Amino acid sequence: MSGPAPGTARVVEFDDSGLETWSDEERFEVTAERVAEYAAATNDPIAAHLAGTVAGPVFAIVPVFEAMMMPVIDVAPMDIFGRVVHGEQDFHFHRAIRPGDRLVSRAKAIGYASRPNGTAITIRIECRTDAGEPVNDQYLTAFFRNIDAGATVGAAAPPHKFDERLREQDPVAVVAQHVDHDQTFRYAPASGDPVPLHLDEQVAKDAGLPGIIAHGLCTMAFASWAVLTEVAASDVHRLRRFAVRFAKLVFPGDDLQTRIWKAGSADGVTRYAFETVRGDDVVLSDGLAEIAD
Repeated sequence: MSGPAPGTARVVEFDDSGLETWSDEERFEVTAERVAEYAAATNDPIAAHLAGTVAGPVFAIVPVFEAMMMPVIDVAPMDIFGRVVHGEQDFHFHRAIRPGDRLVSRAKAIGYASRPNGTAITIRIECRTDAGEPVNDQYLTAFFRNIDAGATVGAAAPPHKFDERLREQDPVAVVAQHVDHDQTFRYAPASGDPVPLHLDEQVAKDAGLPGIIAHGLCTMAFASWAVLTEVAASDVHRLRRFAVRFAKLVFPGDDLQTRIWKAGSADGVTRYAFETVRGDDVVLSDGLAEIAD
């Protein structure tokens, strides 16, 4: 059977009964070794992260990895999973993750929205300690390219759109970064993400890519330590929110820059907008960091 013509969306019926249904709980015990491995795999220069004393912010994806995609299957048919990409990620932090934490995570789809180039499903993820203490809440947007669900149903993730007026002023910081040629081979075991597009050259080429691609969350982790080192005194405990849109693919060997603008303050929290670029290409867009003063 032939697929839709290039640029033509395939109409697919999504299952609304899968919305607002929590997944089974996933449990994860945090160790200093795993925290330190993740920091090293993301070129994080912050000493406390490298020592495994406290986790960097994007490590929060590791304990929820098994739970986070299961609700998508409750809404979208399995035969379109080859078209899914990670569209956006938005972390809301109650506190930092520390070694010895026994974490419990669950996830649910809260809504989906048809767009001209595809359909986005929003997943809400809760992470708590086994004693019930809130650790973080996350919103993941899974985007199905050239799929038309024909409707917008339920809720979307909170917005974090970049204010273009900020470009009228210079960024408060610009951080140069480099994606190592072995980055994906270090990040995969540290994160628990074994997707072969990041590890197998032939699989990536068979998928129409020029070669293996970097993990989007690894690039997000790069941006997180850039923000923390430049505007938060390298203190992850001050970070309240960290959100991005994954705009373009990143490849091993890429040179990146993370640019940070101050976007305002209120109620003891300063908001920073940021983006990560490769030359003229924006690879992480609509970046937002909220940092307690």
